[in-house]
Amino acid sequence: MSARPRVTLKVATSLDGRIATSDGESKWITAGPARAEVHRLRAAHDAIVVGSETVIADDPELTARGVEVEHQPLRIIADSRGRTPPAARVFATLEKARLAIATLETTDVDAHGWPTHKALQFWMLPKGDDGRIDLRELVDMGAGAGVSSMLIEGGGTLAASFVRAGLVDRIEWFRAPILLGADGRAGLGELGLDTLAAAPRYERVDVKEVGVDLWESYVRKA
Repeated sequence: MSARPRVTLKVATSLDGRIATSDGESKWITAGPARAEVHRLRAAHDAIVVGSETVIADDPELTARGVEVEHQPLRIIADSRGRTPPAARVFATLEKARLAIATLETTDVDAHGWPTHKALQFWMLPKGDDGRIDLRELVDMGAGAGVSSMLIEGGGTLAASFVRAGLVDRIEWFRAPILLGADGRAGLGELGLDTLAAAPRYERVDVKEVGVDLWESYVRKA
């Protein structure tokens, strides 16, 4: 079996760890220089992973733009409930970049109005413990597709699921100098921790200013 892909979590938040206001406004929390670095991160990975909630809320293209890239990364949408809109921009850009919809093996893909295209794949996966797709199976499917590195871009629920599964090897955290408060949407969902000792721990390996924002890099501690 191929080695497990290296998984990096990218988060862009306010100082207090929020990715959006209470009504979902998120464009743009970080400034232009930080967003340019995110496109470089995309170009440096074989695949980009987001949840269906991010697609519904932001309708992203999920391509690396403004940087030189030999091949656009594979775009993967974790969509247990088949909620990705058929009119989403990820489908309109299939000539530019490949796309995989990772959904439950019980999903009827023909019932959602998704297009048929040579650059579109459906990854039919079993349920994990939380009733959503099994993320370890998703990562293994990526390995089988030749993916050696994945960049997880959101949202908070998907990010927390990858952390809970012990799959996040590195974190790239961009912090904007704003505060959104407790009514803002958290950058990381629930981890279900009972004690501090159970908290996943990471070591900061780099920190730099990117325009007005701060970029911190962490690797998982053994």
